Amino acid sequence: MTAKPAHKSLRLFKSDLMEKTTHVHPITPLVIWGPLAVWLTYRSVFNLGLSGLTVAGFAFAGILFWTLSEYLLHRFVFHWVVTGPLSERFQYIIHGLHHADPIDKTRLVMPPVPALILAGLLYGMFRVLLGPVYVEPFFAFFLMGYLWYDYTHYYVHHFNPTTSFGKMIKQHHMMHHFVAHGARWGVSTPLWDFLLGTLEQPKETDESAKTA
Repeated sequence: MTAKPAHKSLRLFKSDLMEKTTHVHPITPLVIWGPLAVWLTYRSVFNLGLSGLTVAGFAFAGILFWTLSEYLLHRFVFHWVVTGPLSERFQYIIHGLHHADPIDKTRLVMPPVPALILAGLLYGMFRVLLGPVYVEPFFAFFLMGYLWYDYTHYYVHHFNPTTSFGKMIKQHHMMHHFVAHGARWGVSTPLWDFLLGTLEQPKETDESAKTA
C-alpha cells in the first residue's frame, strides 16, 4: 500500500519506481502486522495450551524487548557514524532523510519489503531461542510493540497531545530532533534513556551526528 506525498518530499532515487517504493501510507503496518499479531495471540491462548499467566509473561517480555530493540536500532544503526560516501548515503536513506524532512507523512513507517525481510529474520532467531510454542506469544507482542512505536512516532510528529504522558513523549522525541541529536533514542518510551543515561547530549558527540 503506497501513498502520494502530501507535500514536496525530498527525492531519494532517480528512478520513479524506486522513488515510489519509499512512500508508504501510515496505515500499512497495521494492515500487515495487526492481523498476524492477533492470530498469534489467538493461537497462544486457544491452540497451544498455554496458560493465561504464561501468555501474559511472554507478552510483557515481547513488548519490553521491542522497546530495547527500538532503542538499540535508533542509537547504533539509524545514527551510526558514517565512514565514507557509501555509508553516508545508506544512513541517509534509512534515517537521515527523516531528520532532514521530519514532517513527511509518507516516510514515517518502514516500507513493506524490508519490513517483511527483517521480521522473518527476527522470527527465525526468536524461534531458535524460545522454541516453536513460546515464540508465538512473544512475537505477537513484539509486533504490537513495533506498532505502538510506529504510531507513537507518527502521532508526535503530526499531532499535539493533550495528556501529560503524550506531551512528555512528544517533548522527549522533539528534543532528539532539534536539541540533542546524540541522545534520547527511545521513541515509544524514554525507559532505556533513563536506565542507560542517554537523556543528555554527550559533550564529545561527533559533529556528524548532529546532521544525521
